[in-house]
Amino acid sequence: MQTGNVAPVFGIVTDQPIDDAAVRRAVESPASGAVVVFSGVVRNHDGGNDISSLDYQAHPNAERILLECCTTVSAETGLAVAAAHRIGHLEIGDVALYAAVSAAHRREAFDACELLVERIKATVPIWKRQHLADGASEWVGL
Repeated sequence: MQTGNVAPVFGIVTDQPIDDAAVRRAVESPASGAVVVFSGVVRNHDGGNDISSLDYQAHPNAERILLECCTTVSAETGLAVAAAHRIGHLEIGDVALYAAVSAAHRREAFDACELLVERIKATVPIWKRQHLADGASEWVGL
């Protein structure tokens, strides 16, 4: 567990490229022997379809809910957690989600980062429109 009174928590939704260094800095501390980061990257395929790009849209409360996810995971684990989710138009290779967790030991950091990413994916109201290589598009997560 993190030493100190309260573990740092950070969460944003942005239409700008994610500053991965800022997300990582939000969780780093001298007590941390492990910092685990996750980059959710736009890939060129999904469900057998070739993808050319994505558009992410968010509910007006998405940032508040993302921060609540971070706060809850931090409270459950006692660890510093941070996440940023990008919205707007993203190309293949762009980072859509960046999450970071620090802990004294690697296993707890890995476990908490997985918990954080799964919680964000399940609860934060952000939807994506996939632009297919054939010119069609489809919404995912509605």
